[in-house]
Amino acid sequence: MELGLIGLPNSGKTVVFNALTGFNAEVGYFHKDEPNVAVVEVKDERVEFLSELYKPNKTTFSHIEVLDFPGSDQEEKRVKLDIPELKQTDALAAVLRNFDDPVVNQSQGSPDPVRDLQELETEMLLTDLQIAEKRLEKVRLNLKRGVKTAEAVKEERVLEKIVEILQGERPLRLAEISSDEEKVIRGFQLLTIKPLMVILNSDEKRYGKNGAVIEACNNRSYEAIDLAGKFEMELLSLEEEDAAYFLSEMGIEKTARDEIINLAYRVLGYISFFTVGRQEVRAWTVEKGSNAQEAAGKIHSDMERGFIRAECFHFDDIREFGSERALKEQNKVRTEGKNYILKDGDIMLVRFSV
Repeated sequence: MELGLIGLPNSGKTVVFNALTGFNAEVGYFHKDEPNVAVVEVKDERVEFLSELYKPNKTTFSHIEVLDFPGSDQEEKRVKLDIPELKQTDALAAVLRNFDDPVVNQSQGSPDPVRDLQELETEMLLTDLQIAEKRLEKVRLNLKRGVKTAEAVKEERVLEKIVEILQGERPLRLAEISSDEEKVIRGFQLLTIKPLMVILNSDEKRYGKNGAVIEACNNRSYEAIDLAGKFEMELLSLEEEDAAYFLSEMGIEKTARDEIINLAYRVLGYISFFTVGRQEVRAWTVEKGSNAQEAAGKIHSDMERGFIRAECFHFDDIREFGSERALKEQNKVRTEGKNYILKDGDIMLVRFSV
């Protein structure tokens, strides 16, 4: 999973990036061209439990790649969104400034997260509209020249619909687009069709007092989280006991990493399943609604191609009964076919032949 952090200049994206990843990327009032990139291990107490139970040679957690993108295009003085790496991400996180800073306040005014979100929405719509209109113009030109294939006619019809939606200032993720239509535009990697969540980057005096702002984000169909970004970044330099004390003082139950990753999974509609054994205990991520054969393909393409059946049981059951032997005695181990829809927390052993 790749999560791209976007936001207006000086919204604190890199502070959030550092708090989330544990990196120490440079922050400040400057612009850079390349994104900061880090891979974060998704801590899951279920994996820890299974590892303790099976005592494998190797334990592998799921991971999420976080990319922190530049805030602006210096030439056009606009939010910089037309970036190849950004278009390839699975989901976006809009970082909104909710902190006072003397320098930033002079150039951008007092914090107004809802205003900033509206500006980001507009920029994403414009970026997508430029791409769709340019492609539509090219398709129409080819049709006039006699290149009238069924695929070209279909693409023209879908692009006309996409342009109309974007001109109506509506993000594609909220529009009624069929899976067949989505396949036509998939290669354009449009931003407004990607899942988007909001991270409210608050200072200590504002943290925990942003119910109205979060509600405003929810009303615009975005899930939002309140984060004391600078505070949590500074915690990284403290010993674990001291960090826990200050978290308690701030009334923060979980760190940014836990909260943001959990939100990203919800926004993307992802679930986790596990494979277990003496060699390895491992977590895997699939889209909600994936079947057993598709999940097997996450493990190895040969497993998907030669899928026969899957032996399945659920994490809650092995936690309750303590062993696979006990699960079999309780008839908690199931044999499932390729069309079985996985549930979050399933443990699967794939039988296959190639």
